[in-house]
Amino acid sequence: GWQASMKSGSLSYILPCNRLPVQLISQVRVYTSNGQKKDLGSEDTNGSTSEETPNKAGTGQDMSNAGQKQSFIKEPIQVKVKAVLKKREYGPKYTQNNFITGVRAINEFCLKSSDLDQLRKIKRRSPHDDTETFTVYLRSDVEAKSLEVWGSPEALARERKRRKEAEIKYRENLFRNQRLLWEYKEFFGNTKPRSSAAAMFFKGPGKVVMVAICINGLNFFFKLLAWIYTGSASMFSEAIHSLADTCNQALLALGISQSARTPDPSHPYGFTNMRYIASLISGVGIFMMGAGLSWYHGIIGLLQPHPIESLLWAYCILAGSLVSEGATLLVAINEIRRSARAKGLSFYQYVVQSRDPSTNVVLLEDAAAVLSVAVAATCMGLTSLTGNPYYDSVGSLGVGTLLGTVSAFLIYTNTEALLGRSIQPEQLQRLTELLESDPVVRAIHDVKATDMGMSKVRFKAEVDFDGRVVTRSYLEKQDIEQLLQEIQQVKTLEELEAFMLKHGENIIDTLGAEVDRLEKDLK
Repeated sequence: GWQASMKSGSLSYILPCNRLPVQLISQVRVYTSNGQKKDLGSEDTNGSTSEETPNKAGTGQDMSNAGQKQSFIKEPIQVKVKAVLKKREYGPKYTQNNFITGVRAINEFCLKSSDLDQLRKIKRRSPHDDTETFTVYLRSDVEAKSLEVWGSPEALARERKRRKEAEIKYRENLFRNQRLLWEYKEFFGNTKPRSSAAAMFFKGPGKVVMVAICINGLNFFFKLLAWIYTGSASMFSEAIHSLADTCNQALLALGISQSARTPDPSHPYGFTNMRYIASLISGVGIFMMGAGLSWYHGIIGLLQPHPIESLLWAYCILAGSLVSEGATLLVAINEIRRSARAKGLSFYQYVVQSRDPSTNVVLLEDAAAVLSVAVAATCMGLTSLTGNPYYDSVGSLGVGTLLGTVSAFLIYTNTEALLGRSIQPEQLQRLTELLESDPVVRAIHDVKATDMGMSKVRFKAEVDFDGRVVTRSYLEKQDIEQLLQEIQQVKTLEELEAFMLKHGENIIDTLGAEVDRLEKDLK
């Protein structure tokens, strides 16, 4: 009830009022993870006030108010009790539930493989593509075992320090410990079998490079003899051109052999970019040695012309060079066509995108060699017909310009590859559509795809997953009847917590499996 008095002029309105005694009981219970409950407190409030009503209020009205008072006291107050799971404090560093591999357990905790046989083995989803599951151990079990073996944390720390010093000493004396190195490799094993460096030069780009080295080496020898015999500036440019090609292709062979090296701790992603580095240096070498010396000799020929001897032998050597360079060019063209067909690209796209830098260098060098032979033969023929040595010097400048153009193209394409350019827009669109069309993906954001070279692409995207689809994917692999029985058997908070933790972890593993599936589809 309530009472209010309002006065307006001489009028006064008085409403009846009842001050009823009210008892309010509120109680909050907090449940911990072990099922205990705590009463945080209760509050009882009793209040009763009585106030005389004016004589103008009738007696019948007072009796009805008293009846309402008695009925209100009899009604109980409904209080909703909220159960709250007590928050567990893990602290800044919590590693009790962490998993650890056998190799890390041996290296970091100074254990032997026989020590791990006594520990619990857990099968987990493998992060590697070549295996589905692998064995891990609980970090807490490994730590306890290491303390059992070494006695105390101080003794374990001393052993770690001793092994670290031994590792540093071993690295300093690496060449004297080759046998021990092979024993370690045999013990840890390799994730993927790698072909030897020698086998790489009998197929693919290695074969193209080796053929080019042999042919260009012979061409340099015979062209050098022809220049010594004739004194032709164009023939000198051709000899320098063949020498530059031989040196650059030897550099490419070194890059191919280095790119096959096994990744080490200092270079965890391997040495595949060595092919691009070797091709870049090769382009610079062509520019400085080939183009530079050809321009220099052509300018000297223009400034200080001198008569040229018989060019018969020069023509013969140029003809042989044209045949040999043409054969190498055909080998490079066939290799690029085969590789481009395998990648689903055109010949032009494969060359411009620098998919295989070693083969591209051989292709462009041999194409330039064939053209330069034609330029040199034309200029030498004009010199023979007219007796004017300036045509020969102009031919040397033309060969130098051709080499400069090839070197500029090689420098540009290999620099772009080393910087990490984006993949083609249509390829990025295909990857984006593949992700967005998957039921488990709601949306993707901030998509980046970089061409790392040698048929490797680094793809990155922020993915918003659909939790309902992931959960349904997990439930489809479960026995629903058995799962329903487990739910019906849950009676206490402890059983509820165990049920949720068990299936929650399995759902997270299902999400990891979905991520692996998406990565496989993208590849």
